[in-house]
Amino acid sequence: MIRVAVGISGASGAALGIRIVERLAALADVEIHLVVSDAARRTLALECDPGTLERLEALVHRRHPNGDIGASIASGSFPVHGMIVAPCSMQTLSAIATGRTDTLLARAADVQLKERRRLVLLARETPLHLGHLRNMCAVTEMGAIVMPPVPAFYHRPQSVAEIVDHLAARAIDLLALPHAPLAKAWEGAP
Repeated sequence: MIRVAVGISGASGAALGIRIVERLAALADVEIHLVVSDAARRTLALECDPGTLERLEALVHRRHPNGDIGASIASGSFPVHGMIVAPCSMQTLSAIATGRTDTLLARAADVQLKERRRLVLLARETPLHLGHLRNMCAVTEMGAIVMPPVPAFYHRPQSVAEIVDHLAARAIDLLALPHAPLAKAWEGAP
């Protein structure tokens, strides 16, 4: 069983975190640990259908309250293959960049870095100021992968759902799970 942690923070783009959990749940032998920030709960309520959070929680193996910094995913001795934070708010990015681990989401991300495991952050803000960029540089220097959810158009998406699905697949592929790549690859110009 491969353990993957997914964090959803309070930036717009809740659909990204939802689709990542859905795609991971469809993979054999993947155990999903989910942590949702309080701000993310609000964003989910604003951007998604009622009952979305409950449906999401039903797909994961374990949901951890964001205030539970004693949860299993808060310890380096608990083997987790990697973690995706999607969307990753600038507040969450800042907490990770500065080692402020007063929430489980930030602590679990910090653990991924200290244990040299994959951490993929779908940083969600635009435009960016220098502080955002410096935090992105800081987490990258620590070993995280910053993946702003910028859509690819080479596969000619026909809907927002297709764009979200491709971004979710790309994020999961960055974890380097032993499954075939999920995202449609660029095969060169015809």
